[in-house]
Amino acid sequence: MAKAKVKRPTRDEFELEELGNRLVEAKDEDSLILLTVWGWEEQVYGRITVMDPRTRLVHVQDGEQLTKVPFMDIMQVDNA
Repeated sequence: MAKAKVKRPTRDEFELEELGNRLVEAKDEDSLILLTVWGWEEQVYGRITVMDPRTRLVHVQDGEQLTKVPFMDIMQVDNA
């Protein structure tokens, strides 16, 4: 039996703009963040180093580990 494909929750333009503003603010202030990412079991922790508008990836650095998170998959941004 085939597994049902689960769609990412939809968000309106206001929610996406607010999320983007929080990411820009965290990058500008070089603050530690905790991202909740749709479909990922663990949250992403670190500092935003790059927000690439071409690939729509947010690069989060935690020590030596670099995690590239698709912007559209970010569900929540919290200060760590």
